Amino acid sequence: YRDDDDINDVASMAGVNLNEESARILATNSDLVGIQIQSCKDEPFLAAIPLHKRILETAKKLGITDVPAEVVTFISHATQNRLRTVIEKVTVITQHRMESYKDDEWYEQATDVRSQLKFFEQLERLEKQRKDEQEREILLKAAKSRSRQEDPEQARLKQKAKEMQQQELAQMRQRDANLTALAAIGPRKKRKLDAPGLLTIGGEVVGGCGGSQAGLGTGSPRQYPRQKITRVNLRDFIFYMEQERDMSRSLLLYRALLK
Repeated sequence: YRDDDDINDVASMAGVNLNEESARILATNSDLVGIQIQSCKDEPFLAAIPLHKRILETAKKLGITDVPAEVVTFISHATQNRLRTVIEKVTVITQHRMESYKDDEWYEQATDVRSQLKFFEQLERLEKQRKDEQEREILLKAAKSRSRQEDPEQARLKQKAKEMQQQELAQMRQRDANLTALAAIGPRKKRKLDAPGLLTIGGEVVGGCGGSQAGLGTGSPRQYPRQKITRVNLRDFIFYMEQERDMSRSLLLYRALLK
């Protein structure tokens, strides 16, 4: 008994000769045997001439007068690799920051700072409104008083009450003018699309979806999906530098924290 007996039996039952098929495959790909495959041209990431000058300036301080071109290429590739690593790590940090756990069933919301801030803002708004109402009542009482002997403070309150009344009257006139203009313009109409599933940019149709759309052109319309953009801010870079051993105590981190 051999391991290939069952395979040979099935192939022979199907009328397939494995030896002939193997020879035919080797004959088909025989033109690829012995071909030398070369990689693409090695292009440096940074400009070679300015980088070479910068390296020579640094090397002269250390007593080195000659720097070969291979060193420039190696430093350029190292810079590219380092930059790629930094961007990948910062991108992961940004994605974690933007990730939302509201709809996750394994997480339960403990505190809501945004609602608390809105509550405090509403309290401050009510307190300010109450103080404005009290000041308004004081000014109205001062304006209605008709005492013959008026002190400078009473005159100042009357003048301020007069200015407040004029300001309220101007606001009422402005509000009435806005309502009249809106009534003259009429209700705002929603822009209708020519056909469902079309993507318009700047008033021009750039693509769509759907099979039967008469009069839209002979070509097959396509709708381009919106590319998701990851926005990295300074806080993400600061967090990345704090986690890195080589940059956690660097001058660059301190400068970033001062901004």
